[in-house]
Amino acid sequence: MNTTSPLLEQQALVIFSGGQDSATCLAWALDRFQSVRTLGFEYGQRHAVELSCRERLREGIAALNPSWATRLGPDALLHVDLFRQLADTALTSDRPIEEHGAGGLPNTFVPGRNLIFILHAAAWAYAKDIRHLVMGVCQSDYSGYPDCRDDSIKAMQVALNRGMDTGYVLHTPLMWRSKKDAWNLARSLGGEALVELIVEESHTCYLGERGQRHAWGYGCGACPACRLRAAGYAAYREALTEDAAKGKA
Repeated sequence: MNTTSPLLEQQALVIFSGGQDSATCLAWALDRFQSVRTLGFEYGQRHAVELSCRERLREGIAALNPSWATRLGPDALLHVDLFRQLADTALTSDRPIEEHGAGGLPNTFVPGRNLIFILHAAAWAYAKDIRHLVMGVCQSDYSGYPDCRDDSIKAMQVALNRGMDTGYVLHTPLMWRSKKDAWNLARSLGGEALVELIVEESHTCYLGERGQRHAWGYGCGACPACRLRAAGYAAYREALTEDAAKGKA
C-alpha cells in the first residue's frame, strides 16, 4: 500500500468513465485529497457498459480502505449528446472499427471529446469550489488520440484558467505511464485487491463485450482497447513473476 503521499486538504473531481484508467485515477485521488467526487459522461457512445460499471467500482474502491471510504463523495452523470451531430465515429455509431482512418487516426477518435469533457467538468466544478480535476489520459501507451497528449492538457488548463479567471489544476497520473505501469500504480495504491477489482469490474472494450472473462478482464479481446489492456496486464504479471523468482516480491 502507498502511505507516503501527503494528504491535500482540498476537493478533487475525477472524470470517471468506469474504465481501467479512471478507476486507477480514482484510487490515486482518494490517496491524496481530503474529498473526492466523481463525474461521468453519457455522450451517445455506442454502448453504456462502462457507465454501468461505475457504481460497482466506486463501492469496491471505497471498501478497500476506510480512509478512502470517508473521502469519497457523491457521483454525478452529465448528458452531453452532441457528439453524434459533430462527427461520425466508431464510438458513436455501429461502424466497424478501423485502426487507421482519416489522417492516420483510428476511427474510434471522437474529435474534441476529452477537451469537451474537461470543459464541462470544470464548469460543473466551478460553483462547488473544486479546482483539482483528475483524468486518466495517457500519452505513453495509447491509441494516438491528440487530445490525450500532455501539451493538449496543459493548453486546456491555461484556457480554463484564463476563461474562468480561476486556478484549476489538471492532474494526469497516467500521462507518462505504460499500461503495465498503470497496473503497477494500482497495485502500489491498493495492493492486489485493487488490481483484481479493476480486472473484474472495470470495462475497456470498444464493443462492450462482457461475455468472456480473460485474465485481464472482460472484452472481445480483439479491438485496440482490449489489446492494449491485455498486453499491459501480461507485462505487469510477467514482471511480478520475475521479481518473485528473484526473491523481491
